[in-house]
Amino acid sequence: MLDISKNLDGKRLTITLTGRLDTTTAPELEEQVNSSIENVSTLIFDISNMEYISSAGLRVLLSSQKAMNKKGDMKVVHPTDDVKEIFDVTGFSDILTIED
Repeated sequence: MLDISKNLDGKRLTITLTGRLDTTTAPELEEQVNSSIENVSTLIFDISNMEYISSAGLRVLLSSQKAMNKKGDMKVVHPTDDVKEIFDVTGFSDILTIED
């Protein structure tokens, strides 16, 4: 289960994720991102309450990063230690902008 909440402040969109981002929930997040970033120049994923991310979730973050590279920037903020370890092991900590 994944709870997705969005907060748009001008051209800055913050998406807060709570729960598990996996093969079941990744398509919903991808749809939410794609339908929300048209006029956004900064995209922030707040994952402070995200328990787990699978390869499907990593793919959504990567495709979001690619989309935002054309129009602005993207950050992933406040990862838990478990999620940070997944980013490190997969090499995503070198691809994404991640801030504690």
